[in-house]
Amino acid sequence: MIAVLDYGAGNLRSVQNAFEEIGCAYRLAHDAKALRQAEKIVLPGVGHFGQMMRALDALNLREALSERIAEGAPFLGICLGLQALFEASEEAPEERGLGVFPGVVRRFPAHARVPHMGWNEVQWRDPRRGSGYFYFANSFYAPPGDFTSATCVYEVEFTAALQTGNVFGVQFHPEKSGPAGLKIVEDFARC
Repeated sequence: MIAVLDYGAGNLRSVQNAFEEIGCAYRLAHDAKALRQAEKIVLPGVGHFGQMMRALDALNLREALSERIAEGAPFLGICLGLQALFEASEEAPEERGLGVFPGVVRRFPAHARVPHMGWNEVQWRDPRRGSGYFYFANSFYAPPGDFTSATCVYEVEFTAALQTGNVFGVQFHPEKSGPAGLKIVEDFARC
């Protein structure tokens, strides 16, 4: 069963709608026990890095989430869910991330209009995937690295998607990106 982590994220209903649209069963996870029983985990996210990490800690979910990722459970982080995979974020320097990937999530340059909101082109590093347009809503970004599977440019080039082993993350919102976004969710779910 796919567990969609419910810690109070604003895009939870949109993510649920995406799974319903593709006809895939899922369950909302509210506690560590549900995460430990899940075959796959989705971490949706909208809002503030510090709030998210504090919510995960308040619900005692950080440890279970880290354990399941380390055990190889397929994981999809959406928007802030991707950013949580890093060690830290400039948005809340006092809060630590999950530390799956090294580095710090950065704020777009001071002259950039934030949030970066709307449709933007994503370039996949795998030439067979080419490029496509997806919906973004972010003021912070992960710089490209070895883990980057797709990039986007908004004032600077940044990680639009990442993947390594069982961990997949997207900075854009697949649940709001039409058929191309639903394909991302469906590929993850494989239901």
